Amino acid sequence: MGKGDQMEGTTEARGSGRLASLDAVRGFDMFFIMGGEGLFVAIASLFGISGFRESFGHVPWDGLHFMDTVFPTFLFLSGVTFPFSAAKSREKGATGLQIALKALRRCALLVLLGLVHDGPLLRFDFAHLRVWSVLGRIGVAWFAAAALYLRFRTKARIGIAAAILAGVALFTRFVLAPDAPPGASPFSPEGNFGCWLDRTLTAGHIYRPLFDPEGFAGLVPAVVTAMLGMFAGELVRRGGVLPKRKCLDLAAAGAGLLALGLALSPFCPVNKALWSPSFVLVVGAYSTFLFLAFYAVMDVLGCSKWAFPLKVIGMNSIAIYMAQEVIGAGHANDFLFGWSWRNLPGSLGDLKAVVMNLGYVVVCWLFLYFLYRKNTFLKV
Repeated sequence: MGKGDQMEGTTEARGSGRLASLDAVRGFDMFFIMGGEGLFVAIASLFGISGFRESFGHVPWDGLHFMDTVFPTFLFLSGVTFPFSAAKSREKGATGLQIALKALRRCALLVLLGLVHDGPLLRFDFAHLRVWSVLGRIGVAWFAAAALYLRFRTKARIGIAAAILAGVALFTRFVLAPDAPPGASPFSPEGNFGCWLDRTLTAGHIYRPLFDPEGFAGLVPAVVTAMLGMFAGELVRRGGVLPKRKCLDLAAAGAGLLALGLALSPFCPVNKALWSPSFVLVVGAYSTFLFLAFYAVMDVLGCSKWAFPLKVIGMNSIAIYMAQEVIGAGHANDFLFGWSWRNLPGSLGDLKAVVMNLGYVVVCWLFLYFLYRKNTFLKV
């Protein structure tokens, strides 16, 4: 933590040469990590919307629900910031090597934070240390995409991204795990080669018995998710192009990604655990449309005051991801707001759930607002 420091890519007011929308859209994404998912499920239950929990939360395997978009969208948005931060570094006289070394440092810090968050690293319990993590996936995939950005021009990187997705799709389709049982699908945990690497090379240190959702299988295609964000960042950073044209280009890019993803899905199912190529394309489309919506409203139309609560979240997104257990958000919620639900009758159980989940969100937001007022941000 440092006063006045902001996470790389954090945006400021319109007219400063940086996007006003990025913090807000990042905050919207992270809202569902800091209690928003539970709040929405509780509200749906209160209003008798059956099946909402199942259709809103993560899918068991193939398919796509809303919560499956949160992680890749954050990685996409991390990619959007890089063309801006790299250009700013170059304006200050930094060389490509210096920018790459800074990106490598960010990668290493994210991997370390992932080990702290997802495994008992601070207890020195190495026997149960989980190797993979959400932050580690973000760090490695983002760094690989950043290295490609610094080395190749846009058209070459488009070709590289296409080659990665095609190569992964073909490899996954035709290369089974060595220990796959007869008839196993290459897109199943038992038959997938990447899942086999998880349980072979990192046995005892993975999230699930057969595979790790942040493991080998999705590591390479996740690089393309970060690359897609960088393409979007390059698109809106272009000089001499009207903002409305940039919006149209983003919309066209999103539509193209969606069409390609749906066309590929019969051959290669949409699957978050495998981070399948069709998943990259479909969620890339969602991320592009989401970014477009915030960019059009906040940067093009200049309507940004409404997004302040989301901006507070987005400016310290990694802080709230790391700190929910540290600050004891659940205990703080019970202490501050327990009176509001503790005496509710049992017949109002659904309302009680809404109030409890709302209290949790408020506790997390107040913590972030305190950091915001102190001008303190977690910089990675």
